[in-house]
Formats: sequence, C-alpha cells, structure tokens
Amino acid sequence: MTRPIVVIKCGGSTLDNLSDCFFQGVKQLQMDGKQPVIVHGGGPDIESVLEKMAIKTEFHEGLRKTTASVMEVVEMVLAGRVNKRLVTKLRTCGIDASGLAGCDGGMLQCQAINRELLGYVGDVKHVQTNVLEGLIDDCIVPVIAPLGVDSEGIHYNINADTAASAIANALQAEQMMFVTDVPGIMKDGQVIQELTETDVEQLMTDGTIYGGMIPKVKAALATLKGSLKEVAIVQGAQNHSQNGICGTTITRSLEVVR
Repeated sequence: MTRPIVVIKCGGSTLDNLSDCFFQGVKQLQMDGKQPVIVHGGGPDIESVLEKMAIKTEFHEGLRKTTASVMEVVEMVLAGRVNKRLVTKLRTCGIDASGLAGCDGGMLQCQAINRELLGYVGDVKHVQTNVLEGLIDDCIVPVIAPLGVDSEGIHYNINADTAASAIANALQAEQMMFVTDVPGIMKDGQVIQELTETDVEQLMTDGTIYGGMIPKVKAALATLKGSLKEVAIVQGAQNHSQNGICGTTITRSLEVVR
C-alpha cells in the first residue's frame, strides 16, 4: 500500500443526506492519489426497524444495549440495508466499492465491553487488515459495517467511531474524516479551516465550541494517535470545493511547527 489512506467515518444520521458533491469529493481523493476507506454507522435505520418489530432498546453512556434480539436487527441493518445502499451509491457515482462487515474474515477482533450491562457491544482488540489490503491494492474502496467477532465466533455491535479509529491506526492512515450534519467548527458564522488540538481545547473552554458540537470534536480528538496526523470534521450534505471534501482540519499539536 503506497497511497496515503484516508478513513472516512459516516454517521448513521448523515447517510440519507450525503450529497452528490460528497461522493465527488471521495472520487477526487482517488484522483489525488489517496485511498479512501469508509466506515459507517446506522443508528436511525436500526431504531426504525426495532420500533417496527416492537423490540425495546436502551442506551448507556451513548452505547446501545444490545441483547440477542437487538443484535439480530443490528447485524441485518448494518451489514445489509445500510452497507449495500452506500456501496450502490458509490458505484453509481463511478467509484469502485465493496461492502463488508467487520466480522468478515475476522477483520475486527473484539471482546465484550461489559456483557451484563451492555450485552453484545464490543471493543476492538485487533484489526486483521489482509482483506482490506487486498481491496486497497485493487483500488477498491472498502465500505465497512462496524460489527466485530470474538475468539468464540460471537458477533458484536461496535461503536462506529471506535471501529473507524481502530481501522485508521491499523492501516496507518494519514487522515481521518468525520462526516457530520455540520460544515465544521464555526466562529462568527465562518468555518475555521485549520486548528491544532490546543486550539480546539481553548475553543471549548471559551464557549466557541458548545452543545452538540462538543461530542463530535471530542470524538475527533480521541482518534489523533498513532500514524494519524490530522482529523477533519466535514458536512456530508454540503457542496464541496473542486479540491475535495472541505471542513475543519485538526492537527496534532506536537506536529505543528510554531
């Protein structure tokens, strides 16, 4: 793998609103010699199916408690409906893509976070990259549903941010993008294009970053480790520039020459 890898995490709430310009941005990354890898969520679709099937669910500290019956729905929706819909859209836009789940080929090897409290919710312990590397070598964009498997073959629901971060570091990605419903970090009505970790902490302290933006930013900061030099927060529904996907790029403070 010689091309710089960019991991793109698409939240479930953004998938139905991804613009044609977003997909053009993914294609532009390829034209620029980079290799996109997409990890997606699917919360709204899962919630819709659970409601139709009258299966109750609850959350604990932002994680969906996943019983055996909930897990069946999670796997069906993530690996089926959501994954294939996204792959079809990418291919329609001229991007060669292949969908798979993190449990395929033992890619996302995990263990239960707390079986009694959360049920089948897993934490990634190892990423087996051979399947991904094969697709990347063939210039195919992997589209990954965040499902994992343990040593006994039991499948788990994995938080999409966690899965994307683990995959990014295992592939030694240079950049990770969080596709959200906002255009980036804003100040005085304008998107701030570049920030360091230190800058972001200050903006949270002074109240410039507030409300629902805080968890998005904290999730982005949490991924800045290993090979990752920068993370970006971008809007899936916006019109992107001809240079690719735009938003706010956050760099590691130690990487910045002052």
